[in-house]
Amino acid sequence: MIDWPALFSATLEHVELTALAVAVAVVIGVPLGAYLTRERFLAGPVLGAISLIQTVPSVALLGLLIPLFGIGEKPALLALFCYALLPIVRNTYAGLDSVDPAAIEAARGMGLRESQIVRKIALPQAMPVVLGGIRTATVISVGVATLAALIGAGGLGKFIFRGIAMVDMKTVLLGAIPAALLALVLDLGLALLEKRLVPAGLRQE
Repeated sequence: MIDWPALFSATLEHVELTALAVAVAVVIGVPLGAYLTRERFLAGPVLGAISLIQTVPSVALLGLLIPLFGIGEKPALLALFCYALLPIVRNTYAGLDSVDPAAIEAARGMGLRESQIVRKIALPQAMPVVLGGIRTATVISVGVATLAALIGAGGLGKFIFRGIAMVDMKTVLLGAIPAALLALVLDLGLALLEKRLVPAGLRQE
């Protein structure tokens, strides 16, 4: 019999972990990506350093963070943030870097400041690519968040690892299927958000 209250609670924990990590990654990653388009000599080293984190297996990264932050939500959120950061920074940088230079020059000719150009010209044009990075980061975070259960941070991984320990495939699927559905729902939700925020002519098909 399915323990629906426990499953619902684990799903909420999973959503909370993912949402917090991605939100912080957006708050830091989008401005950082925009900054790198202005200081291009830093783009290679910064993106390389962030990419290096992605090469560390998620279980190993959690293990490295435990001595610093203990067990629970803190190391789990930090690990999720690290994995979510790269696609957001990279896509923001790539999106802003691909903006039509003629539009930028025209905006400068009209007397707009650099901050205004980024906010009113560059970012709207780059929005499809930026949102693509956020969607990628969200799906990655949902998957990595299943490992949070290993360090007592909760989430749907509790059912997965409990099922593995019991050699019970039904229990494994009880955590795996909702996690997969959650990733699909969040990705679809962000796709719908993109349709609302981005004009049809600028959307990525």
